[in-house]
Amino acid sequence: MYKDIATPIRTKEILTKYGFSFKKSLGQNFLIDPNILRNIVSHANLTKDSGAIEVGPGIGALTEHLARAAKKVVSFEIDQRLLPVLEDTLSPYDNVKIVHSDILKADVVKVIQEEMTNIKDIMVVANLPYYVTTPILMKLLNDRLPIRGFVVMMQKEVADRITAKPGTKEYGSLSIAIQYYCTAEIAMIVPKTVFMPQPNVDSAVIRLIKHDTPPVNVIDEDFLFEVTRASFAQRRKTIFNNLQAGLQNGKKNKEVILSALQMSGIEPTRRGETLAIEEFGRLADALYPHFCNRQ
Repeated sequence: MYKDIATPIRTKEILTKYGFSFKKSLGQNFLIDPNILRNIVSHANLTKDSGAIEVGPGIGALTEHLARAAKKVVSFEIDQRLLPVLEDTLSPYDNVKIVHSDILKADVVKVIQEEMTNIKDIMVVANLPYYVTTPILMKLLNDRLPIRGFVVMMQKEVADRITAKPGTKEYGSLSIAIQYYCTAEIAMIVPKTVFMPQPNVDSAVIRLIKHDTPPVNVIDEDFLFEVTRASFAQRRKTIFNNLQAGLQNGKKNKEVILSALQMSGIEPTRRGETLAIEEFGRLADALYPHFCNRQ
């Protein structure tokens, strides 16, 4: 039985051996509690026929637990200094592929096609770098990866926003963007004390399972997200005022916006955070002919 990487002693040994120093710019915080890692992996419901995509493996603490649970693990690491470390720490596992690449620039679909032939069940499981959590999630969702979903760790505050329901102060355009693609729930809270170095905030693991079809059928997805972003631009303002300010030529089209709100059954005096995704869908479709020339 191999020693877990994710203990304080083993982590320090590895860091000392390679003279590794943490880069704040890369949001590097390594987990040092094997129980937390086992829990994260269990939430992904992986089998020996599953594949796992990881972002930012660090020294391989989560990677090795994924390697034990899944058929194949592909892990994207941006920091070149960690490549020899990972080659060493993950040497017991022959089902791990490390890709030296920035996940935001990588062709993940192509990598999956090359590395996960005949694997039908794929999950993204990762301790995401906190400073780029949202861009990474949105890229992987927009790339339409052939995956079942995500089990990912992030700042608790971001997790609260992603999983928020209408009518709460956390609910916003990010909640809608993610929940358009997936069901979203917080799987577990992770205290800052189980990281090296300790971050300033607690973390949460969220589970996102992709919808077979989106909860609302719209003419143009990009325009839906444009409308939701505009609707939350200033939270204290009504949706009517936000849309005037946030949509291109909105001030010139007050009557159009008012008419679209009425057509959608939405009171102009409501605030964005009170609208469910279905209401935003109706509103975006009503506004679309007047604000979009997309074919």
